[in-house]
Amino acid sequence: MEKQVNKLKMNNKLLWLVLAFCSFTGIYGQDAKSNDYKIYQIEDIKINGLNEFNPQTVKAFIGVDKGDVIEVPGEQTGEIINKLWDLSYFSDINLYVIPTTDNKVILEIDLQELPKISQVEIKGLSKSKRKEFIKELGLRKDAVLSENLKARTIETIKNHYLQKGFLKTKVNLQTVKDSAGYVKLHVDVDKGKRIKVKHIRIAGNKNIPDAKLKRKLKHTKEKRFYRFWKRSKYIPDDFKEDLVNLEKYFKEKGYRDARVLSDSVYFDPQGDLNIDIAVEEGRKYYFGDIDVVGNSRYSTKFIKKILGIKKGDVYNGSLITKRVDDPSDPDAESVTNLYQNNGYLFLRINLVEKGVHNDTIDYELRIYEGKPAKFNNITVNGNMKTHDKVIFRELRTLPGATYSKQNIIRTIRELAQMKIFDAEKISPDLKNIDPNGGTVDVDWHVEEAGSSQIQLQGGFDGHYFIGTLGLGLNNFSIRNLFNGKAYKPLPLGDGQNLSLNFQMSRRYETYSLSFMEPWFGGKKPQAFSVSAYYSTYYGIDFNNLTYNYYDVDRNKKFIITGLSIGLSKKLKWPDDFFFLSQSVSLNHYKIKNYGSIGAFGFNNGDSNNFSYNLLFGRNSSGPNPIFPTVGSEFGLSFKLTPPYSFFSSIDYAGLTHNPAYQDANGNPDYEKINRTKFKFIEYYKIKINGTWYSSLYKKLILRSKAEFGILGAYNKDLGIPPFERFYVGGTMPVGGNLDSREIVPLRGYVDQSLNRNFGNRGGTVYNKFSFELRYPITLKPQASIYVLSFFEGANTYNNIKYYNPFSLKKSAGVGVRIFMSAFGLLGIDFGYGFDKVPNALGVPEVSGWQTHFIMNQRL
Repeated sequence: MEKQVNKLKMNNKLLWLVLAFCSFTGIYGQDAKSNDYKIYQIEDIKINGLNEFNPQTVKAFIGVDKGDVIEVPGEQTGEIINKLWDLSYFSDINLYVIPTTDNKVILEIDLQELPKISQVEIKGLSKSKRKEFIKELGLRKDAVLSENLKARTIETIKNHYLQKGFLKTKVNLQTVKDSAGYVKLHVDVDKGKRIKVKHIRIAGNKNIPDAKLKRKLKHTKEKRFYRFWKRSKYIPDDFKEDLVNLEKYFKEKGYRDARVLSDSVYFDPQGDLNIDIAVEEGRKYYFGDIDVVGNSRYSTKFIKKILGIKKGDVYNGSLITKRVDDPSDPDAESVTNLYQNNGYLFLRINLVEKGVHNDTIDYELRIYEGKPAKFNNITVNGNMKTHDKVIFRELRTLPGATYSKQNIIRTIRELAQMKIFDAEKISPDLKNIDPNGGTVDVDWHVEEAGSSQIQLQGGFDGHYFIGTLGLGLNNFSIRNLFNGKAYKPLPLGDGQNLSLNFQMSRRYETYSLSFMEPWFGGKKPQAFSVSAYYSTYYGIDFNNLTYNYYDVDRNKKFIITGLSIGLSKKLKWPDDFFFLSQSVSLNHYKIKNYGSIGAFGFNNGDSNNFSYNLLFGRNSSGPNPIFPTVGSEFGLSFKLTPPYSFFSSIDYAGLTHNPAYQDANGNPDYEKINRTKFKFIEYYKIKINGTWYSSLYKKLILRSKAEFGILGAYNKDLGIPPFERFYVGGTMPVGGNLDSREIVPLRGYVDQSLNRNFGNRGGTVYNKFSFELRYPITLKPQASIYVLSFFEGANTYNNIKYYNPFSLKKSAGVGVRIFMSAFGLLGIDFGYGFDKVPNALGVPEVSGWQTHFIMNQRL
């Protein structure tokens, strides 16, 4: 039988149906006017032209095999071609149908493979950017170089620099074949100049000045020498968003009909970009009557009070919409939240523009309240280690309780504050919503983060190496301490905190143990805590001392033994964000030949520091405790010791004249005097602090903080003790709790440098103000990372009479924080101190740049 060949050349996918139809109807004698098809059996499939691919792989992919039947003409041949094109591995595809008998054919497919990349060279970009684009685009060795990949490479690079204001970026691709049949890809990038906007001209506005309108163009700014925070650049997508915001601003000012008529973006002869915007302002409108219908739970008067809009107020479409419902703010004072926080899950509210009379707009608020809903079945999933009861006791969505949107949001915060779960993954799923029965189920999904922190750190303070080894468990289970089956590898699941730490250097060594049960007794959210520590500090060997080095004398010791027991309770008044914390602590100081008399008043002896601590505070920050975005923290604390001197018969003022406290020559024995005065330390310490979190723009968060502290004495004859004082400067990332001192961080300055003005002894008064801009890079549980910039000021004083809240040592800088569940919070800050402070030799000088390492500290 004469061999006949039907060729379907598929250089253009869109032509194959036409070619197939014409070819097959001609060869097989079908009438072109007929719709008849013939069925053939595939005798064989031949694949030609392959170098890299296996023919069997292609045969398996096209979906037909020997023995299958095929319609000619029909859709199957087209599907074969399309599947091969979709692989993006071939530059040319030809399909031949070769009849062998009356009902059998051979499919012969000729393929031309696209070349593979042997090498990529990108010119015009930095090394890091070259690596970034090669990784993002997949321009690796052996990658198939398709037309799609070429186009995507050009488009990706251009778009990247377009977003940075490079409007004239040019990307040129060239390929060179090598001897192995591969191609070398050369990419030449010319970013050009960053195009800045020279002029923005707005026409058509009569009542709102150009300056105010330009400020509403958040992303598109004119070139100005003083503008360094927001660069001048033009990005098409951002400009479109700015135009929408411009119209929105007009409407907020009462111009409901305002619109952007046109915009023109063009280059002037000097190559600068100019933008012309034509607007139609229209007339100014005012609110008229606002009728409320359908309400029975709340009075019309009360709902209008929530709206906060009166007849005659300037029209503001955005405002009235937000007062009805503001999904962007779950805590907003809106009509929707009013209802949904009190059970009305099935609420429907429609705001209808009832009529327009001249310049006055009347509205009608149509409310369908529905029946109040109650929480029904509450479930939790995703907790693998944490026991259900630990989660359920934090839930505010209890079965049978009235539905409350506010309680759902608050539960998210409470679960996040436990620091057991990934705060970004906590989500409530409302299920089985039943308007007739008035019930709703909630399925809480949580994802556990690491519950153990291993702290293995080393540092160098300029004189000696400091090593830290610690273990922190924030989901410990002490009741399973002797249950061998619960060790996986440690007994976890009850939400208790256990911390063990050991720190050591040539100068000191410290051991500490702490435990906290957040639900002491199991019925109320009251935390019981206990901690104990033991520290030994060694004095300086003055016989082996230079400016850059000093050794220690282990015969000189300062030993601290401490124990603290506390109970903290959540309050319901003034609201349930308030808490009251109380504790008692005992520190015993044992001094053996430690330093000079000036350090603590005596070189040998014992002191006891027994105190009662009271903290009244409020904490609404959250929801993520690592990166809070809303809320505030406030604290007022008192630390008090008993007034021992009030019950003592000792005349402290006359000790210097008391023969029992004089040496053999009749001079005051200050060693003995101070040992007596500070046998039992007495003082009061008051501190107040406040921190506020606010979103400036999307995820850009401003943290503002202010704090003040004062240390005082009951008895002026005793004076303020040398313990418990404030030390300002640096960050003190490592170090023990020498003399129970309180570290006040101030970046941009050397540790404790602000105390050098009064002999390097601690201050009795301090205040500090801090502003910190934060932006998250990632908030994943494996590693939460955010960058920051800061401006802060602080100072400390040796006496309240010298206190001046405006006399601050100021600094500014940048930094980064990394939180890993296994290691805690780590970071580094680069701060510049603007003011003069005494250096190590006592000479005042500008502090300048300082580098600070942050380890599990909240500055």
